[in-house]
Amino acid sequence: MLEKKISKQEAKERIEKLRELIDKYRYEYHVHDRSLVSDAVNDSLKRELAELEAAFPEFVTPDSPTQRVGGEPLSEFQKVRHLRPMLSLNDCFTFEELIDWEERLKKLLPNTEWDYYAELKIDGLAISLIYDNGLLVRAATRGDGAIGEDITQNIKTIEAIPLRLRGKAYQKGTIEVRGEVYLPNEEFEKLNQERKKAGLAPFANPRNIAAGSVRQLDPKVTAKRRLSFMAWDLFLEKEVATHAEKHKILEEIGFKVNKNNQRCQNLAEVKKFLDYWQVHREKLPYQIDGAVINVNLERAREALGIVGKAPRGSIAYKFAAKEATSVIREIKLQVGRTGILTPVAELDPVILAGTTVSRATLHNAEEIKKKDIREKDTVIIRKAGDIIPEVVKVILELRPKDAKPFEMPKNCPVCGSKIIRDPDGVYYRCPNKNCFAKRLRMLAHFAGKNGLDIEGLGPKIIEQLFNAGLIRDASDIFELKEGDIEPLERFAEKSAQNLVNAIAARKQVPLWRFLAALGVPHVGGETARALAFFIERKAKLTKSYTPYQLWQALKDWQETDFQEIPEVGPIVAQGIKNFFVDKEIQELLKKLSEVGLKIIKEERKLEINPSVYNKTFVFTGELKQFSREEAKELVRSLGGRPSDSVSSKTDYLVVGEGAGSKLEKAKALNVRLLSEEEFLKLVGRT
Repeated sequence: MLEKKISKQEAKERIEKLRELIDKYRYEYHVHDRSLVSDAVNDSLKRELAELEAAFPEFVTPDSPTQRVGGEPLSEFQKVRHLRPMLSLNDCFTFEELIDWEERLKKLLPNTEWDYYAELKIDGLAISLIYDNGLLVRAATRGDGAIGEDITQNIKTIEAIPLRLRGKAYQKGTIEVRGEVYLPNEEFEKLNQERKKAGLAPFANPRNIAAGSVRQLDPKVTAKRRLSFMAWDLFLEKEVATHAEKHKILEEIGFKVNKNNQRCQNLAEVKKFLDYWQVHREKLPYQIDGAVINVNLERAREALGIVGKAPRGSIAYKFAAKEATSVIREIKLQVGRTGILTPVAELDPVILAGTTVSRATLHNAEEIKKKDIREKDTVIIRKAGDIIPEVVKVILELRPKDAKPFEMPKNCPVCGSKIIRDPDGVYYRCPNKNCFAKRLRMLAHFAGKNGLDIEGLGPKIIEQLFNAGLIRDASDIFELKEGDIEPLERFAEKSAQNLVNAIAARKQVPLWRFLAALGVPHVGGETARALAFFIERKAKLTKSYTPYQLWQALKDWQETDFQEIPEVGPIVAQGIKNFFVDKEIQELLKKLSEVGLKIIKEERKLEINPSVYNKTFVFTGELKQFSREEAKELVRSLGGRPSDSVSSKTDYLVVGEGAGSKLEKAKALNVRLLSEEEFLKLVGRT
């Protein structure tokens, strides 16, 4: 409580000075690991600031240290679209794979001098931070890469994250910072000691705590977890020459960056970096699961573009996983939705990398034969990429005398059908289309997140419905009634009604989601979107149509038709063609139509322009008339295809001010160049 009265002006000046000083102490502590004052002094200053702001609330600002924890608990997190995709990285596990990666880069950009920026890969949760005019306005999780969850309230509780950027040059415009929220090892140990005293089970690992903490609906809970943050990428409105320079700027504007990161002139230096941290990582005050190797030159990284969902110019090098030993009690076979039989080792439970493991994949019969894996063997297991448990090798010295070589059965363990071997000799399959396991997994995929994403209809519920005889194929899902579901275990009237409502909500779906749900071979989410957009344009389908009408539109298409899509090659095209001529699929599409499933054409206001239709456009440099995203949307609306990278399939490169390396690559590939004025004329906007 304030002991003496002060004027408004005095209060205003004192508040500003306190904020500046507290932020200085925050910056020195979290960015430079220097404590300029004791915790008691820092707490005293914060308490004074809080009292002054309480007495003079008109001077409270969003970037005040007092605003880190506040607000009512949320009922749910809001979905937000990222300004640019948060891409995942391709992994590699050996230095030879890094060499292969570099060779691919050199083929794409042959006249480039290569140096790298090597970063330790902290095992935490990746987030995006948006600053408008220097002020933190939004924090979001990665989500699916395009859309994440708004966790701004929780992120404000992390003192390592500045509420306002430092430096006058960074107080205008929009700036995005990306990095990792993590729990330091010391705090992890403290939390588990506190839980033990409270009679609670200890947490398994720091990463799970970090991920769970930022998704607490009450920010006060997040604040108690003592999380930290390390920044690793930056997006400014001005161009930055190198990735190393980005890290320098991040530190200048108030972020902690990893002091162990290193610019490497070549892969030989990268190898030294990796070898050192492979041995010394246990000494770090946080957990890492590898390193990220980036092409240092930002223009080169941009020119390399994206492959699938990963940037070509960065790669994650995974350190050798932590290993453990266990005994194989039994080798079982799992039947996947395509009929492939995957052998799985049932193990004595063992703790591995912070989690209890009791099963490990054996991949296929050839792998078992190659490693000579048998039931009753003592084996070394590890988590591939620190995620999926696998058997590395057998400890032959501990093999019992009665351990017999594993032999693949002649019949499917689920339906008894005679199994067949693929032409390449690697995989065995159950050919029975009515195999219980295949049906079950196909149904789970159809309703799951990679399919129609029917809320509440997970694998366990699918199995209950299947065992009860209520569903046999995907069309049966849409005929379920509340009375069918209520008698099932753990279902009540309300939950049955909720599930029926969730199913009804998926009776109208976009084509890309329907194709993904059907399990068309080689067609995942990204390819499904490209395929859907292409089909709806080429087949001239109506705004709403049935699955059977889709089949009628495609039944005479040849593989060459599907290969008109840039994302589709000969193998994928053959898979799509064969899928739609399958009589069972035709029958399923008929039944889905009969139960009322409708495919809704996604609203894209297309003004087909012959000069743009089916053409691929890439943009480089700064445009005057509109933003890059607005230009892309214009291309889409006229029937064209925007792309982020130049390739031999690019039709036009639109060149704005300050064009980057895309221009050089386009010239080398003889891609037609357009100025912004020429582009506007081409699209009829002059």
